Amino acid sequence: MTVARTQVDDVIAAAEFRAALRRFLRRSERIARRSGLTPQRYMLLLMIKGAPGGNEQSTVTELAGRLQLAQSSVTELVSRAEEAGLVEREQSQADARVAHLRLTPEGERRLMLSFTQLETERAQLRDAIAHFVELV
Repeated sequence: MTVARTQVDDVIAAAEFRAALRRFLRRSERIARRSGLTPQRYMLLLMIKGAPGGNEQSTVTELAGRLQLAQSSVTELVSRAEEAGLVEREQSQADARVAHLRLTPEGERRLMLSFTQLETERAQLRDAIAHFVELV
């Protein structure tokens, strides 16, 4: 196989993967909206619930890094989610300047409503990732 052919094959594989990823994201957005969440709120709740370490809480700074958003944007997103009754703040015992964010029961309910409906899509995305890794 020529170098040019290999590059074309890599581009095709990358395009197929990006298309699968976009389908997953689009479906996630639709399901989130049906569960009464904006796509941004769904991602916020998911990142809090799925925080590293399994403690189901996060800080604004941690979320800014995981969501790849400016801290001010995350602060606004958290404030709106808090006003909607989806997130609650708890002052850190170790550092009074830090607030830990947790889901409220309503936030948990809406997140899990969306999350469980995306089981098939997560499996399809895992398959797309595995296929992409095989090709490159």
